[in-house]
Amino acid sequence: MSHQQCKRKVYLMKCFNTAGVCIPKLNYMADTSAVIEQIIARYVSPGKYFTIDRPRQCGKTTTLYLLEEQLKNDYIVLSLSFESADELFVSLYTLAAGFIRKTARILKAQGIEGSILNDWQQPISQEFPFDDLGQRITELCMSCGRDVILMIDEVDKSSDNQIFLSFLGLLREKYLEQMKGKDQTFRSVILAGVYDIKNLKLKLHPGAEPKYNSPWNVAADFDLDINFSPDEIASMIRDYENDWNMGIDIAWMSSILYEYTSGYPFLVSRLCQIMAQNGREGWSREGFQGAVRELLKAPNALFDDMSKKLAEYPELKEMIHSILFQGKKYAYEIENHKVNIGKMFGFLAEKQGMVSVSNRIFEMKLYNLLSSENETDSRIFTVADMEKNQFVKDGILHMELVMQKFCEYFEEIYANADDRFIEENGRRIFLMFLKPIINGSGNYYIEARTRNMKRTDIIIDYKGIQSIVELKIWHGQEYNRRGEAQLAEYLEYYHLKKGYMLSFNFNQSKKTGMRQIKLDGKLLIEAVV
Repeated sequence: MSHQQCKRKVYLMKCFNTAGVCIPKLNYMADTSAVIEQIIARYVSPGKYFTIDRPRQCGKTTTLYLLEEQLKNDYIVLSLSFESADELFVSLYTLAAGFIRKTARILKAQGIEGSILNDWQQPISQEFPFDDLGQRITELCMSCGRDVILMIDEVDKSSDNQIFLSFLGLLREKYLEQMKGKDQTFRSVILAGVYDIKNLKLKLHPGAEPKYNSPWNVAADFDLDINFSPDEIASMIRDYENDWNMGIDIAWMSSILYEYTSGYPFLVSRLCQIMAQNGREGWSREGFQGAVRELLKAPNALFDDMSKKLAEYPELKEMIHSILFQGKKYAYEIENHKVNIGKMFGFLAEKQGMVSVSNRIFEMKLYNLLSSENETDSRIFTVADMEKNQFVKDGILHMELVMQKFCEYFEEIYANADDRFIEENGRRIFLMFLKPIINGSGNYYIEARTRNMKRTDIIIDYKGIQSIVELKIWHGQEYNRRGEAQLAEYLEYYHLKKGYMLSFNFNQSKKTGMRQIKLDGKLLIEAVV
């Protein structure tokens, strides 16, 4: 086999990965070495205990793996997972004995001296298991010759278990005694999970009693961002491009991936995975939009969990619904339970002091989830689904016809609806009409900078061709003229000549229907209902 053939074989083994831990030799990965170095410098080296509490599939397990690889040359690293460890939490004794058994295998693999390993594995007292475990930890840390780091992944799988809380209490007690110079224990303890172990009142089933006073209050706040930056995304794509020579515009691709995902690791990797499956065409602008469509329509654990969490926390669902469909604004106050829950699950983030959906992909998925609940009972969705073929000719979406037919069907279906209903649901109604028309070939998203209770801009991408529709509530002629000027500016930004306006007008003397406006070299087509 030639050198080039060998090289090609190695390439074929490497791929984008969205399941479990990512391994640099096997997977295309963002270069997060700077983040790993910061974790070591700011948390591990100073001997801090902390929790990497981040949403599902946000790269926690891979971060722990990379951290372990970096640390094991200087420390003894005990890396565990509580993913499938229910049997450990039957009693204090089973946890103490199970913890020793699991870590003994790790110590052996790291070449710990036989006598130390033998002492570590001596039977645990059934009467005082944690007292015995605490003494065993002290003896191990004193005899290893190197500081010991404890890392536990999926730690919140058992965070509502009293035995687990007792284990945290043991770690806390030994940490405090070490600070006083009266004990020797783990130099640093790193836990990873979705829930903040310092704030167990968040680990609730609806109606359950909150839990306060977590024994993990000695832990430092972990405030590093483990989402990918545009440069980190570019490093992953560059690695792939160097292997496969796809002709990828790396700067543009990393920028658009970040724009849609805000660097959420699973979303970035999954989009890259889909594009890689489609070869050279997959990395084009249209290929990217196709990957977005495939990501949004195919089931995955992250979106399944999103749907479950919305059902589990109806107050959070109501907040998100009012942000997306009514343009309501909420101050970003982390003590607000709904905001805190939304942030913890990764759905919400802060933007200029206000609550925002954390990334465009999540926003698009949430629109789909929340609007789909009304589709089966919506006449406007049904009629759009039945008539959808007329709106696409030769692969091109005819937005002017879409707007015209929406006016006609809206007047027919909602003629007797009161103003309050239309004002609160107008955006949702239009999106329900649009969805079956573009479904499978197009995407839409809301421009967050213009979304408020008076105005919203929708960007529709149909097979690589963009259209902008401004939805607004009529608030007088002067406000309407300002909206026209803003839309013209927006069209200039997107290098478009034509844009669309949908006005919900509640004046008794309103004139409904379609009209055209020419402004600053742009053609604005307005539909009034």
